[in-house]
Amino acid sequence: MKWKSNSFASWPLLFLLALLIVLLHVLTTLRDRPTPLTVGLPGVRVTVGGSTEPTAAAAIPNDKLLGGLLSPDIDEESCLSRYQAMLYRKASTHVLSSYLISKIRKYEALHKKCSPNTPLFQKSVEQLKTNHSTDQLECNYVVWIPLEGIGNRMLTLAATFLYALLTNRVMLIHLSEDMVDLLCEPFPGTTWFLPSNFPIQGLEGHNKHSQNSYGYLVEKNLINTDPKAPPSLLPSSLYVHLGHDIREDHLHARFFCDDDQEVISKINWLLLRADVYTVPGLFTIPKYDEELARMFPLKETVFHHLGRYLLHPSNTVWGMIMRYHNSYLAKAKERIGIQVRIFSWAPISVENVYEQVVRCTQQELILPGVNLNQSQISPSTSTESITKTVLLVSLYGEVYERLYNLYFAHPTTTGEIISVYQPTHEERQQTEKQFHNYKAMAEIWLLSFSDVFVTSAGSTFGYVSYSLAGVKPWFLQSSKDRNIPNPPCRRGVTIDPCYHGPPNFNCKTRSKGDTGNIVRHVRPCDDFSYAPAVKLFD
Repeated sequence: MKWKSNSFASWPLLFLLALLIVLLHVLTTLRDRPTPLTVGLPGVRVTVGGSTEPTAAAAIPNDKLLGGLLSPDIDEESCLSRYQAMLYRKASTHVLSSYLISKIRKYEALHKKCSPNTPLFQKSVEQLKTNHSTDQLECNYVVWIPLEGIGNRMLTLAATFLYALLTNRVMLIHLSEDMVDLLCEPFPGTTWFLPSNFPIQGLEGHNKHSQNSYGYLVEKNLINTDPKAPPSLLPSSLYVHLGHDIREDHLHARFFCDDDQEVISKINWLLLRADVYTVPGLFTIPKYDEELARMFPLKETVFHHLGRYLLHPSNTVWGMIMRYHNSYLAKAKERIGIQVRIFSWAPISVENVYEQVVRCTQQELILPGVNLNQSQISPSTSTESITKTVLLVSLYGEVYERLYNLYFAHPTTTGEIISVYQPTHEERQQTEKQFHNYKAMAEIWLLSFSDVFVTSAGSTFGYVSYSLAGVKPWFLQSSKDRNIPNPPCRRGVTIDPCYHGPPNFNCKTRSKGDTGNIVRHVRPCDDFSYAPAVKLFD
C-alpha cells in the first residue's frame, strides 16, 4: 500500500516530464523543418527565405490606421475617406507584414525628400535634360501615365507603386484633366503629382511604338543592354509600355527579365503606361523574389493592402459615396454587391445577363427565391425583416429594373425582404469625362463595402471592388455562344486581380514562353478565358 501511495504521488511529476520531452521534440522538428515560407496568423512571425518577419497585429474593428498600414501624419479633414472607409467595411482578416509597413514608412520619407519643388527634384530634372543617366543622384523616378478606364487605372497605380517600392524609386503621377480631384494625396507632407512644366510633354501620346520606348530602342540597337553598362551610357529617361498589346511583342516583354531590369534600374527617369495589372509579372522576376516574399507572405493580398494604402477618394467623391450610402445602404444587415458588364468578346443579351444573375444568386443561396404565385407578404412582416440589400452596378438599367421588380412584386420564399438599388446607368463608358469618373469611383467604393460580391468575369471594375473588400467573389461566367453559361457562376479562388494578356516570353531562352508556368504561384486566372491571363495564388 505504501508503494502504491508513493507511485500515485509521483504521477504528476512523470506526466510533466513526458510532456516536456514531447514539446522539445515538436520544437526541434519545427526548427529543423526546411520550409521556405511559413505563413502564420496575424500577430505571429513569418519565416521567409531563412529570415523571420513579424506580421502586424490582428485587425481591430474601426482601426482607422488599418493595423499600421496608414500613417497618422495626414490631416483627416483633407481626406475624409482615408480614415473613414474602414467604418463601412469588415475589418481585414488578411495577414499584413510588418516588413511591408516599414517599407512604406521608408518610402514616405524618400518621397518627401524627393518630391516636386525640392532641391533634389530640381537636380534630377536638370540631369534629365542632359540625355544621359548618372549614379550620382539621390532620387530616381517612375512617372505613371493614365490609360483606359477607372478600374484599369486603379490597378496600374497599385502595380506601379509596388514597382517603386521594389526599385527605390519615387512614384509621381501625370494628372490628366479627367482625374482632377478624383483621389487624395496618399503620402504625408508632400505631393505625388508631376508638375505641369515637366520637361517631357505629351505624355499621354506614348504607346508601344514610341521611339523612346524600351522595346523600340532595343529593336533599333539604340540602347546598351549589357547589365554591366555604366549609367553614363544610358539615356536619362525611358518609356516603358506595359499594355495588354505587348503579349506577342518580345522586345517590350523584356521588361520582366532580370538582365533587362539591371539595365533599366540605372536609368534615372522612367515613364510608365499600362492598362493591365502587371503585379503577377513582377513576381516572375528573380531579382525581386526575396523582397516580395517579405512584403507579402500571402501573395494574393497585394492589391488588397496596397489599394487600401494608396487609393482614397477625394472629399468630393467621398461626399457622393456617403450621401448614397446613408440614403439607401446604411440599414442593411447584409450587403450584396453585383457588378455587371457585357464585353464585346463575350456578347450576350441583357435579358440573358439578368437571367444569369438570378440563377447565380439563387442557386448559390446569395439571394432567396420568390413565390411567383403570390404578391402579398405576411401582415406580420415589417421593415425590420429587411435582411439583404443589393447594390447593382452596371452601365445598363434593364438588369436593375427587372431584378428590382422581381423582389418588389413577389414575396421571397424565406420571408426576407430584399431591397435593390442602382446608383447610375450611363449606358456606355465615358472615361474622358471627369464627372463620369467621379461616379465610377463612387460605385467602386460602394461595392467595396459589400459582404458578398458577384461580378462579371474579366471586369477590372469588379477586381478593384472585391480586392479592396477582401472578399472572394462569385464570377458570372463569360458567355461563349450568347447563351447563359452552365453553371452561371463560379466562386473565385483568390482576392487578387487578374493580369490580362501577360507577355508570351521566356527570359532564359529569349523565346516564346507561358507566363503561367514560370513560377508556381503565378498561374492561369480562374475567371478570364477569352485570352491568356495569370494571377497570384497561395
